[in-house]
Amino acid sequence: MVDYEVTVYTGDRLNSTTLNPVHIKLVGTDGESERMWLRSLVIFSGSVSTYSVSCPNSLGQLVLIELDKRQFFLLPNDAWFPDKVEIKSPERDIYTFPIYCWINDSETHRFREGKALRIFDESNSLGQHARKQELRQRSVDYGWNFYYSGLPYTIKADGPTSLPNELQFSFTKTTEFAFTTVTGLAELQLKGLDDNRENWESLDNINEMLRFKRTVVSDYVQEHWKEDEFFAYQFLNGVHPTLIQRCKTLPKNFPVTDDMVFISDGSNLSQELKEGNIYLCDYKNLDGFPANTIEGIQQYLMAPLVLLHKRPDDKLMPIAIQLKQTPAEDNPIFLPTDSTYDWLIAKIFVRSADFSEHQINTHLLRTHLLAEVFVVSLLRNVPMVHPLYKLLIPHTRYTLHINELGRIRLMGPIGVFTKFAGSGGETLMKIMVSSLSSITYRSLCLPDDIADRDMQDLPNFHYRDDGLQLWNIIFKYVQGVIQYYYKSDDEIQLDSELQTWIWDIFKYGFLSQPQTGIPQGFTTVSELIKFATMLVFTSSCQHAAVNSGQYDYGGWMPNTPATLQRPPPTAKGTTSEATMLQTLPPINVTVQGMATTWLLSRETSDFVPLGHYPEDHFSEEIPRQLQKEFKVELDRLSITINNRNKDLEIPYTYLDPKKVENSVAI
Repeated sequence: MVDYEVTVYTGDRLNSTTLNPVHIKLVGTDGESERMWLRSLVIFSGSVSTYSVSCPNSLGQLVLIELDKRQFFLLPNDAWFPDKVEIKSPERDIYTFPIYCWINDSETHRFREGKALRIFDESNSLGQHARKQELRQRSVDYGWNFYYSGLPYTIKADGPTSLPNELQFSFTKTTEFAFTTVTGLAELQLKGLDDNRENWESLDNINEMLRFKRTVVSDYVQEHWKEDEFFAYQFLNGVHPTLIQRCKTLPKNFPVTDDMVFISDGSNLSQELKEGNIYLCDYKNLDGFPANTIEGIQQYLMAPLVLLHKRPDDKLMPIAIQLKQTPAEDNPIFLPTDSTYDWLIAKIFVRSADFSEHQINTHLLRTHLLAEVFVVSLLRNVPMVHPLYKLLIPHTRYTLHINELGRIRLMGPIGVFTKFAGSGGETLMKIMVSSLSSITYRSLCLPDDIADRDMQDLPNFHYRDDGLQLWNIIFKYVQGVIQYYYKSDDEIQLDSELQTWIWDIFKYGFLSQPQTGIPQGFTTVSELIKFATMLVFTSSCQHAAVNSGQYDYGGWMPNTPATLQRPPPTAKGTTSEATMLQTLPPINVTVQGMATTWLLSRETSDFVPLGHYPEDHFSEEIPRQLQKEFKVELDRLSITINNRNKDLEIPYTYLDPKKVENSVAI
């Protein structure tokens, strides 16, 4: 007889304890053990329990284990969450079997040994069979769902609670993150104002709402939101830093002339265009879409063009705003020299358009929905034993759950966005369809996007500076892991699971549109490295950049109104403070927006920062060492960013690695 020492690690999470009897079977290249009961009355959360499994002869190389949990007499059929199983063989070899999933039925579950194997590495028939069986079941558990014509497919599910348990929020996150505006209203002490449909009587009344939940940045916004310098600053380091681009030639539909704008130091617009000191924000993606109707009142959504100038002191300042795409007499070009309220209302319409473009395209589509495509394709097509699965699975945590909630609580018929945003309802879907058709692979890869927007050298662009450093650190880590497992381009081409994964993303995420530049397959190692880097960056850093500051910049509503209830002025000299207050959203719409952005900007206690890997999916030493080096580099960058922020009037914290979550989880 020979003995195998079996150590079972149960997850240290709420409700992972089980009273049900658990059985294990060891399967190796030379045989298998009997199914053995792990003799414990209770397997507790966080417990580490060791057992002995005896066999007549050695099982050879262990390939997999089988676990099952059966209901015991009158005891409840409760779920169990094992983290991993470690086995010491009679030959003193150590085998690790990562699990990290809930077992809540009486079925037999098979788990592979932790060493990563590509499909063409599977020389053992047991492993080949287990691999096929796993993917067959995953194709059932993780189906594609046609959500809306022209949009990426989603997970096939009937709400978040229908998802497999390991994809759902933990009890802790569920408790802390009650995704309802009622919770937000209560926390902000605004309950009772959510039914008040009156307009604001003054800005001081709006300011009263901020007294309960304030941040350093929200206070700054409230004080400086009217200022041109701060208006321009937000295009670089607010929650929407991806629209601004250098402008060398004015768009034909934006007829700003030298005579209109004042340029200091004796220069003019034409000269500044040539010297590369002019920048453009163009909201053409919003053009032609009807605004929402909120509580019976027609709303207004513009598609403005904004021209900005970098002065010799490196400050960026707005110099012209046109609120509609087509030039006309009733579509004046507003200038800083216009009356105070003409210019301020023009900026308010821009900020409201920025809310819609940011939330729909940059935030919802380009992070949440694309991350969902990445997750579903991974779960459908890549088995747990594959190195790509081990690399990417930490960056999928909670994504499907939060998106299912979003489709109900934000985008659905009773969702906050549908009921209270000027671009909500059917317009939201149409804008997203238009946005998807304009997405390119290069725009998802930060170094390419910065180059294409010609934004490499504009000073004080902290999103760019921090983001590029993060991209390079992620790239180095991803490159190390992938090159450890793939030594040649031929191996990439031989990996059919890898090819199916990227084809699924191209087909269901980008609707088989070749003009996007999204790979349809991989032929080289470098192609896989770049795509995996983009995926990790999008699911962590990019989402943090466009999500975390929502309350900072939107808590003071006039700076980022979710909707506007009067049309823009068609002639100069027709505005006043009263006009502005009538244009801004009413009290109930304001408080609903505040409650939602407050909830979406919060960090829960089970937050997992970028570079932290509480689950051990890799068992080989080199990938594990690469993870440690990855975290060290992120920690160094965090120190650098915090030192820089000490000297900034407005600290830019959203890409501090310690504040970037590993996945789209909120």
